[in-house]
Amino acid sequence: MRPKVKAEQARELFRQPLREQIDAKHPLLRLTDLIDWERLDDVMSASFTSHRGRAATSTRLIAGLLYLQHGFGLSDDDVVWQWLENPYWQVFTGETYLQTKAPIDPSSLTRWRKRLGEAGVEELLAETIEAAKKAQVIRSTSLKRVIVDTTVMNKAIAHPTDSRLLERCRHHLVKEAARKGLKLRQNYNREAPRLSIQIGRYAHAKQYKRMNRALRTLRTLRSRVGRVMRDVQRQIGAVAEGHRAGLEALIAKTKRILMQRQKDKNKLYALHAPEAECISKGKARQPYEFGVQVSITTTHREGLVVGARSMPGNPYDGHTLEEALEQAAILGDVKPEVAVVDQGTVAWRYRA
Repeated sequence: MRPKVKAEQARELFRQPLREQIDAKHPLLRLTDLIDWERLDDVMSASFTSHRGRAATSTRLIAGLLYLQHGFGLSDDDVVWQWLENPYWQVFTGETYLQTKAPIDPSSLTRWRKRLGEAGVEELLAETIEAAKKAQVIRSTSLKRVIVDTTVMNKAIAHPTDSRLLERCRHHLVKEAARKGLKLRQNYNREAPRLSIQIGRYAHAKQYKRMNRALRTLRTLRSRVGRVMRDVQRQIGAVAEGHRAGLEALIAKTKRILMQRQKDKNKLYALHAPEAECISKGKARQPYEFGVQVSITTTHREGLVVGARSMPGNPYDGHTLEEALEQAAILGDVKPEVAVVDQGTVAWRYRA
């Protein structure tokens, strides 16, 4: 059900509103008055088509928490708990009086991000550009000259190694089989984790001869993961039709990891993040990064972000330029005339 419009609270006799107790010149309070919360409410509420069920959380609260989360670089849990301790944050999200309980469960932010999608997040970014114009932080002419660059948005995954990936596959297969009531012939719960940890310890201690001896048993580990997978495949018919999708997807990922080799392309680096890619940006400290390439567009003069988009598939930087400039033109209502790029992209001027 669509979020209900929050009615303006009547002034209470024995409680003083938060805005009368805090600094009115605080940057967050000034930003609160610049953002068009009603427009954001219309945009965010459009994703709700059903009129049944409990009303959704206030869009003002969700939009405010998302702004605070990305502005201060916090996780879902941290932004919710710090909201309790910060009266400025509570006013920013539309509260009139001091609140002493968490407004939502942190997992709600994940579901809201999925519901909003790329278009909804772009609207949140567009509103920050409009707020910057109202505050005269940028001029409209500043949007005509921009800087476009790409970077890697690292995924929260462990460094991918064959031994670890195989062990995770075995662990998840055994766990899912137990959840579905399947009885495996052998699950290797004792031996496989010990073998995986041993290889990592030898590598960390630079005891390469011992590590190589342990790596020879990796073939055994690979075959054991295959045995568990085939055992699950034989019994998958006993699982109800509506509950097979997750197990079938896990089997497909396990097959992919078992078959991939060192020099293969489009490898799987994490079970929970199949979109992660191995990207080399030429950094001496970190030759390879695991994540997704993103394009960032900022104004040349003030450095305000006017565009951000993920570019899956690790495309060449020059091929992402047109798309980045198109997004900046839509969000800022001004078409960029000059794009400043680095040597990784063929330097050129984009003229209207």
